[in-house]
Amino acid sequence: MKIGFVLNSFNTESCGTSIILMNKACQMGHSVYALDVEDFVFSNRSYMEVYSYKIKKCKELSSPQDCLDQLKDLNLTKRKISLRELDVLFLRNNPTEENATRYWAEHAGIAFGRLAQQEGILVLNDAYGLSEAFIDKLYFEELPKCIKPASIITRYKNEILEFWNKHDKKMILKPLQGSGGKNVYLINKKEKNINQIIDAISEQGYIIAQEYLPEVEDSGDIRVIMMNGKLLEENGEKALIGRINKNKEEFRSNFKVGATATNSQLTPAIEEIIKLTSPRLIRDGLFFVGLDIVKDKLIEINVLSPGGLGRFKDIGLPDFAKTVITAIERKLYYKKKYNGRFSNRELATMD
Repeated sequence: MKIGFVLNSFNTESCGTSIILMNKACQMGHSVYALDVEDFVFSNRSYMEVYSYKIKKCKELSSPQDCLDQLKDLNLTKRKISLRELDVLFLRNNPTEENATRYWAEHAGIAFGRLAQQEGILVLNDAYGLSEAFIDKLYFEELPKCIKPASIITRYKNEILEFWNKHDKKMILKPLQGSGGKNVYLINKKEKNINQIIDAISEQGYIIAQEYLPEVEDSGDIRVIMMNGKLLEENGEKALIGRINKNKEEFRSNFKVGATATNSQLTPAIEEIIKLTSPRLIRDGLFFVGLDIVKDKLIEINVLSPGGLGRFKDIGLPDFAKTVITAIERKLYYKKKYNGRFSNRELATMD
């Protein structure tokens, strides 16, 4: 299998989920290509091309860091290849992590992913599904109400203040487009700068005001990794990881703001959330997705570039990368045997 991973930029990449998956695919004997979101070359008279770097053959015991070191090599040279040399294109760039000077990069991966699908390349997640879910916090709002906290999305300050008052003057404020807990605020009765905070977030666009769930203070939240519309499992182990911030001054449970990993159990409430989320993910061809849950409520869904695989080892679980790569192998097998009779969206979540 020849698999290409689309990243934001080699320069900003860290040793996270994308690198773990790349390293595992290489260890399993596949040809792995890395490319930035800026590396596509499209011509309407010939097949699309990409500038890419082929990962050097990994040793059996090579680490993801070894793979990342290759991408960070100052002497690295990319080679232009026809996209049709690849069997699979895995869209792993996160548009919300682009800065203001790279606004052009936000939609580029998905847009070129759609063109790649038209050329017959297996694209994961399905690029058309990603287009529909591009603002994942809005996509989240299309899921059943019973599994979500109350929320409002607006740019009107009076609407946000009214929501705040309805919920005992305690709410979470965050930008509609963002990730990693950046610019997320807990607003309570003691907050004196609420107007300034609303103004600051609104400069980035729409604001989400979300009901505060007090359970997060003691138990944090739980990241659930979904694959093919199901809870990801490997050898009976489930891809559930608790995230708790021991800093009592910090309400956010993101790893990027200091949360630590803990073991978590699959509760009936989490099973219900998975059951109600699954049909939508399958329908939209969203192969690899992250859910964030507090007790019995889904608080966020990440369809663009879900992470967390590197944290499972901290709680004695596998990184689940082998299972993910094996699932991609199966999709390619089905694609070849059925000779185009399944759409990309169908293959993307086919088990």
